[in-house]
Amino acid sequence: MRIFASVFNRKKSKERMIYIANPIYDVVFKYLMADERIARTILSALLQTDIVSLEVRPHEYPNSQRDALSVFRIDFAATIREADGSTHLALIELQKTWLETETLRFRQYLGVQYQNPKNMDREGYGMPMIAVYLLGHRVGDIDEPVLYVRHEARNREGQIVTKGLPDPFVSSLTHDSVIVQIPLLRGQVNTRLDRVLSIFDQTLKSDKDQHTLIIDDGLYAGDEDMQAVLHRLLMAAANADMRQDMNVEDEYFSAIEKRDTEILMREKQLAKQKVMIDEQKEEIEKKKEEIEKKKEEIEKKKEEIEKKKEEIEKKKEEIEKKKEEIGKKNAQLRSSIQALHHKGLSIEEISSVVNMDEKDIIRLLE
Repeated sequence: MRIFASVFNRKKSKERMIYIANPIYDVVFKYLMADERIARTILSALLQTDIVSLEVRPHEYPNSQRDALSVFRIDFAATIREADGSTHLALIELQKTWLETETLRFRQYLGVQYQNPKNMDREGYGMPMIAVYLLGHRVGDIDEPVLYVRHEARNREGQIVTKGLPDPFVSSLTHDSVIVQIPLLRGQVNTRLDRVLSIFDQTLKSDKDQHTLIIDDGLYAGDEDMQAVLHRLLMAAANADMRQDMNVEDEYFSAIEKRDTEILMREKQLAKQKVMIDEQKEEIEKKKEEIEKKKEEIEKKKEEIEKKKEEIEKKKEEIEKKKEEIGKKNAQLRSSIQALHHKGLSIEEISSVVNMDEKDIIRLLE
């Protein structure tokens, strides 16, 4: 019985697996979000709020005119219902990208929305803005698949201020953000947000066709909103034109990745060359310092040699002076000895008078 039940459950599980179009592709994502109910389902889950209605708004950067890196954008005007039943308008800036891109690109898009007078209310305040980023890459070392970045007002002591807030002036100058790191979505379907984001989970890609995800339909049983999402993605998967558009995207991103790889390799090579040049510069500077040090040592040695020469010359002068003095003394002594000798004194007598050895006296008389 257990073997039969296990086989039955596996067969039943396989029967629940469905193939849906991969919404990481722009064409599929655009098709998915074009359905107002589905867009409300996804954004309500992401923002953890109740979105009553959505209206797609035109923007200044058409997605069809792609440049260096694809950033797919959809702007919504949303009516949001708060817990107390009150409603208010907000602008939702939804951006999705496959590849890692510059934050400047996102900031430029947000800047356009801040400057757009259509995003002002009747009183002249900007509509509250919420930026949602669906990223096909990781952000640094952040391990959270979904990151909520919410602004808060604090006084000068660092305490949170609640009185008088929300205020339209403050809200029109700041915005909240939701960042989804798609590579960190790993099959967890425990909450409402998990179920919604599971349709972007790239670990569910078919081994044979990356355009499709293999989803367990049973995980969404009884959830009419998610059933609507899956149904639309099933329709997208069966659409030949959409599959062709996905092929075009593959070719486009393959070309971009090839180009970016070449750029990255060139940048790495340039960085390596720069490191080598910097090392050579450091080595040259080090050699220069050593040469300067050697020059200083040589100059010091020269000074020492000159000083030694001066000392030697001085010694020579002293020796010459001593010689002259000795010569004068010898001459005077010779004259005295000769005078004594002429007076008839004997060598012995002269030796006694001048207190000199007889041999030295004889030498001076020669």
